[in-house]
Amino acid sequence: MAKFNPKGTSSATKSTETVNAEGGVAYKESAKLEFVSTLLTSFLNDKFYESSNETMRRLLTLMTDISDKKFLAKAAIYARTKFGMRSVTHFTAAELARLVKGEEWTKKFFCDVVYRPDDMTEIVSYYLKNYKKPLPNSLKKGLGRAFGKFNSYELAKYRGEGKEVSLVDLVNLIHPKPTEKNGFAIGDLVNKKLKSKDTWETELTQAGQKAKTEEEKVQLKSDVWTKLITEKKIGYFALLRNLRNILEQSPNIVDQACEMLTDEKLIKNSLVLPFRYHVAYKEIENIGVDGAKKVLRAINKAADIALKNVPKFTGKTLIVLDGSGSMDGKPRDIGSLFSAVLLKVNEDADFIAFADEAKYFTIDTSDSVITLADKVAEKSQECGGGTNFHSIFETIKKNYDRIIILSDMQGWMTDSTWMHPGAPTKTFAKYKTNYKADPYVYSFNLNDYGTIMFPEKNVFAIAGWSEKIFDVMKILETDKNALIAEIEKVQL
Repeated sequence: MAKFNPKGTSSATKSTETVNAEGGVAYKESAKLEFVSTLLTSFLNDKFYESSNETMRRLLTLMTDISDKKFLAKAAIYARTKFGMRSVTHFTAAELARLVKGEEWTKKFFCDVVYRPDDMTEIVSYYLKNYKKPLPNSLKKGLGRAFGKFNSYELAKYRGEGKEVSLVDLVNLIHPKPTEKNGFAIGDLVNKKLKSKDTWETELTQAGQKAKTEEEKVQLKSDVWTKLITEKKIGYFALLRNLRNILEQSPNIVDQACEMLTDEKLIKNSLVLPFRYHVAYKEIENIGVDGAKKVLRAINKAADIALKNVPKFTGKTLIVLDGSGSMDGKPRDIGSLFSAVLLKVNEDADFIAFADEAKYFTIDTSDSVITLADKVAEKSQECGGGTNFHSIFETIKKNYDRIIILSDMQGWMTDSTWMHPGAPTKTFAKYKTNYKADPYVYSFNLNDYGTIMFPEKNVFAIAGWSEKIFDVMKILETDKNALIAEIEKVQL
């Protein structure tokens, strides 16, 4: 990866001109911002322009180039605990174990980045696969501390039998000190006596095994779902993913399932990403069973609760959604959902969709958030398949106080003069002059490739799609470096 910051400038704050994945003029994010953007948006799945291996190589280059390794660690903790990002934080933790030696803070980092027991096995599995034994002492000590977070139920649920690195393997590698919380569990784990006796998966499996007839299996599974929900022994994400099974196998418990689904405390603690509600809604929308409408209403309500921190802006706001082909899949789902929420909260906001061209659309915001998201997604695909950022500013006919753009930032097309491919710097400047405008520009990067479409001095480049993004938006208009500042607050 080329180094774009000229001598004497800070890699944490300077952006510069480059070329994006489509060959268009763009701006290179500062190293820290690019790292955070990727960390908060990447599930390490193959994307439209970039494979997961390429993403990891780019992340590793950034991690090597950024001298402030403690910042990288803080960003990983923030991504895991605030945004619910998993695989990309496992990768980051394992690479930091290799990159950082002799620093006292690393032991706390390896403990704090662990949110579930399987985070530990994933980190170690990646390290061993790429760097072999021995594990660094800081990693062993940090994960040893992390063991103390979990009780016998949690250790049994994530013991990982049959995986390349199980919890038993991990115990043998790092020798955690037993605590009052898990002392007996660790002993039973090593002696292969620790079993998942009351996880929801185990209970459903056992119900199927015990049944002698299909009719009996249906009844036993219904009984299990009833027990799991009435006693709240099923996790929130598992509940969301199993709504169809509950509807079909235990319709008598749907009311209580909906109550649990809309529990504000459970939603807050779940770290479920907002687009998951949209996925769940689509799954239920296509089945015709009793109670489905009730579940759809509950999903809508839960989505509203999960996104309740969306700010209501003063002044004139424009929301812009990228409808290009590279937005297919999660980026379009997320962008549409965010657009819908922003439109619903800011009822006077205008909406533009763009691709080859940009168009204003009038959106009825009386619909539910998820229904509104579908309408927004449909409108966004009426503008072609390319990515012409110039068209936004050639279409705008008002002086806006802020412009919120949701895109994967892969602009490549020229303006109407056929002279300026990619970044809309000149078109944006012309818009500001013509309408005497000086708007805040929020640039939501929904599938980070390391480039943005404006120099950072002109925009708030935002990554991620957790509801926590809106906490950051509340202070962005007074603190440009809010996201970096929030991460720096993490204690190590």
